[in-house]
Amino acid sequence: MNHDASLSAPTRRARRIVLLGLAVLGTASAVFVVRRPLMMSAPRCMAGRWHGCFDTFNGVVLMTLVALPLAALVVWALASRRRAAGVTSAWAWRKSLAEVGMVHGTVPFLWLTMMPGGGAGTVPARVSLVPLRDLVTMGPLGIVGNLLVFAALGFFAPMRFTALASLPRILALGAGCSVLVETAQYVLRLDRVSSVDDVLVNAVGAVLAALASRRWWRTAAETPSDRPRPAPAPAS
Repeated sequence: MNHDASLSAPTRRARRIVLLGLAVLGTASAVFVVRRPLMMSAPRCMAGRWHGCFDTFNGVVLMTLVALPLAALVVWALASRRRAAGVTSAWAWRKSLAEVGMVHGTVPFLWLTMMPGGGAGTVPARVSLVPLRDLVTMGPLGIVGNLLVFAALGFFAPMRFTALASLPRILALGAGCSVLVETAQYVLRLDRVSSVDDVLVNAVGAVLAALASRRWWRTAAETPSDRPRPAPAPAS
């Protein structure tokens, strides 16, 4: 039984408003907590300077937050276009949110993981293939950061693609994407350690995020409602 279908329209609308309010409140609270370090990068970012903004953690996080209104506008534009094409309203919004969420929530973390270190291009590439050895040196912040790298991908991908609506596939997706990142770090000699523990934690982060969005996953039974409705035939 589809629980969403059993709810009245006002109830579903109220629930969406509550969830949106909680998301906004959570984001605002997080920004308030880290406002001081973020504001340190604000002058350089507002001036468009690369150094001190786009090559720092604080600067990338700040610009990600600043771009949230633009991301919301893109979601609205995509959903409006799909609704005009005949896609049902619920799926138009869900697809658009999932697509923008995957990009907006993943690209900044990929940017951070691909930032070169001080010895980029000069020090030899390093690899750590012993599982769980690097977890001790990561520390709590490092572990949390690695969990978040593909969290947005794990959260939104099964909402957008039926083929990815299973935990083993999300695990494989997160691990595969992480392997590509670690390989790029090694090949480009970015003065970073290509570690198997990064792959493991990245994949676990994607799975945990997927579990959080499981109730909204796209299923094969719901796929036809996502297609544009045919225009009515003209009366003879």
